[in-house]
Amino acid sequence: MKKFITVLAALLLIVAVSIPLSASPKKEAEEELTFLFVPGVSDPFYYTMERGAKEMAAELGVNLIVAEFAKAWGPEHQVPILEAAVARGGIDLILIAPTSIDALIAPLKKFYDQDIEIITVDTFLGDGDYSKSSEYSFPLAYIGTDNELGGERVAEKLAELLGKKGKVYINTTNPDVSSVMGRVSGFKRGAAKYPDIEVVGVDYNLDVQQKAQEQTLAKLQANPDIVGIFGTNLFSAQGAYQAVVNAGLTGAVKIACWDASVELINALKDGQIDLLLAQKPAEIGSLAVEWGYKYFTKGAEVPKKVIPGFVFFTSENVDDPDMQQFIYKK
Repeated sequence: MKKFITVLAALLLIVAVSIPLSASPKKEAEEELTFLFVPGVSDPFYYTMERGAKEMAAELGVNLIVAEFAKAWGPEHQVPILEAAVARGGIDLILIAPTSIDALIAPLKKFYDQDIEIITVDTFLGDGDYSKSSEYSFPLAYIGTDNELGGERVAEKLAELLGKKGKVYINTTNPDVSSVMGRVSGFKRGAAKYPDIEVVGVDYNLDVQQKAQEQTLAKLQANPDIVGIFGTNLFSAQGAYQAVVNAGLTGAVKIACWDASVELINALKDGQIDLLLAQKPAEIGSLAVEWGYKYFTKGAEVPKKVIPGFVFFTSENVDDPDMQQFIYKK
């Protein structure tokens, strides 16, 4: 009998070891979770992301606090808003679009060290690889678009519109923001596939639409043989297409835009732009809340990168009922 009990105990131990154990939930099911959403700037993209986050938070019973929307882009605007919002206390998770790959590391690490988890949305810290050990690897995940792939696809589609030849110009925003850096590098990689496509310059408007318009007009005057323009975000695209319209070059200069604001959709309908990439900001916001909830309540392992796709608007599909869901709306 004693021998039987010893054998049985050994078997039970083997079975127990062979069964993988799930991570423990970070909070009990009845405890309310409080998430803080900190957008990058006040624009239709982030308002749409806010809507997606709010809808998922309401569905899951998460208390979602939305920080003030900064009037201008940059750490100098975002960090004070972030710090003031966290100072209220009770925050379990920060969902944030860092306005710099480097300058937001220290402020966010400070809160992480206070047991507040971080998910970056739309933009990321460092090179975005949170799976490796580094000073910026502490966020749970990056949830956002594959910007390099999107930029590459834009270049390919614009090249087709141009007959695979001609000079093209890029108007973008900031040199230290992951999203637009990826779009520019992806576009250049895509353009390099075509020997007769030449990228003649990149300008940084610092998220000021009027500056984008002035830069684009100056570039057109200096290079009258430009036949294509890529605007890498709302402010870049809206400034660039207005410059082309004001110069009387609508149609002669093909314009590819990133982001589906109502203004850009209307410009596409009016033939003032030719191609528009729409991200899925509502889905990004929704996924960020959902993964945060599963991490805290179920002990889920959050993927280091969660990448929703993107779609292209053209004159052929801009009125398609199935495409209307991708227009950015507050």
